[in-house]
Amino acid sequence: MTNEPALTDLSAAVRTRGGELRAGGTDTTARQRSGVSPGPFTDLGGAAGLRGCTPLPGGGLRIGALTTLAELAADPQVRAGWPALALAAGTAATPQVRAAGTLGGNLLQRNRCWYYRSPHTACFQKGGAGCPAREGDHHFGVVSGDGPCITPHPSTLAAALLTYDAEAEIHGESPRGVADLYGDGDRLFQADHLLPPDRILTAVRLPAPLPGERVAHHRAISRAHAEWPLVEATARIVLDGTTITHAAVAAGGVARVPLRLTEVETALTGREATPELLAAAAATVLNRCRPLPQTGYKTTLFRDTVLEVLERATAH
Repeated sequence: MTNEPALTDLSAAVRTRGGELRAGGTDTTARQRSGVSPGPFTDLGGAAGLRGCTPLPGGGLRIGALTTLAELAADPQVRAGWPALALAAGTAATPQVRAAGTLGGNLLQRNRCWYYRSPHTACFQKGGAGCPAREGDHHFGVVSGDGPCITPHPSTLAAALLTYDAEAEIHGESPRGVADLYGDGDRLFQADHLLPPDRILTAVRLPAPLPGERVAHHRAISRAHAEWPLVEATARIVLDGTTITHAAVAAGGVARVPLRLTEVETALTGREATPELLAAAAATVLNRCRPLPQTGYKTTLFRDTVLEVLERATAH
């Protein structure tokens, strides 16, 4: 016998009482303190099977949703086989937050817009009819996308997971791609992901790593420590000599959802990794950019951050 709560019971508690699920609590506690999210909160901490890394048949890895960012960054399996994820986890937030914040919480956290976070303003995210950031201070806003909310998705791990074609396990449902947690952003009116409140993200599944792959992750931030990224990017590259045979590139901080940059990948694959090619491939992201009045600076920052990870991943 065990006293650990069953996932079905935790899910039912949210359906019955309302409120939301809570993992590490680094985001929910802040929102509760500000009065934006009054709860009630249903804690996942005692649920079995939601923590740790387990090898999968075929060389993949299953990571429980309650695995902390600090554990991800330090895990030998993750560092050896999926280093882009380890790099992303190790640079997010602060050591204190990484020690408590979880994989699932990072993927499903709420955005950092100060209008949403204030109990004194109404907005789409809180059931309102508008976006005060559009006419107000939005210099941390999106540079790509036309959705109703203009605040970027805050997950650092999501962009890294996109480059691995990772899948999300949802209790009682079939696995889905991590990208399917968010869609294209147009439906994210009152949330920052598409899971209903009572659905439980249980794990993420990573496929086997590619032989000889090289990775890079970079966050462009406005100060040295404890800062949300203005733009961040992750790249996975496989080279045959100097020819790029595989490329997976993703970015965060620029749109309502983490972005897989397929146009960059197409420009790279099958071609020699010259400085000119890398610069041209990075420049393709400019076609995505439709800056707001205060986010024009992110246009070149987006391009240059992508170029940074491409140069790092292909350096000899």
